[in-house]
Amino acid sequence: MVAPYKEEYPLTINKIKMNVKILEKSTCYQGFFKLIRYRLKHSLFRGGWSDEVLREVLERGQAVAVLPYDPILEQVVLIEQFRPGAIDYPEGAWLWEIVAGIIEVGEQTERVAYRETEEETGCQLSNIIHINDFFVSPGSTSETTTLFCGKVDASEASGIHGVVAEHEDIKVHVISLDAALDMVTNNKIHFVPAIVALQWLALHREEVKAKWTFG
Repeated sequence: MVAPYKEEYPLTINKIKMNVKILEKSTCYQGFFKLIRYRLKHSLFRGGWSDEVLREVLERGQAVAVLPYDPILEQVVLIEQFRPGAIDYPEGAWLWEIVAGIIEVGEQTERVAYRETEEETGCQLSNIIHINDFFVSPGSTSETTTLFCGKVDASEASGIHGVVAEHEDIKVHVISLDAALDMVTNNKIHFVPAIVALQWLALHREEVKAKWTFG
């Protein structure tokens, strides 16, 4: 299905008005993901317009990710699960991650954070802090992630979790924050939201502990 587009989306960067002209938009594939092809032009920093550009963009939806943290025990809850995108990775297709899930239509990001944490770890969040929002890989996908740190009682986390209907098989790990940071340093965690969240917590550890322990 092909639909012609002539819309322009203005964006101001350093007082320079940048625009995109979408000349044509078509759906190449729709399944678990959607693949969209754009024919477009965009503003150039030196002025004027680019030549026509043809790009495919994977539309996966918007996601939420949560780093469950116990400020009393100084532990974080990480999960491990199979990922098809890592099938050819030399260290294997089972990755260490943090809680994550897709936002369904009409859902609030905070609600998804609470739901996914319980589904994937068995823990209930008692508080959350918004870390940031980021694009996963904007050169090829429209997916964004809203990232949180969530307060949990890590003693509640154990076992195997996940939604069977979604083919989830998730193993829960409870480790010290320092051990998790060592894993980042030693290239043992390859899931970007986990790396970002752990580094953020390393920077804000005392602030978060004070807020959640004494606040």
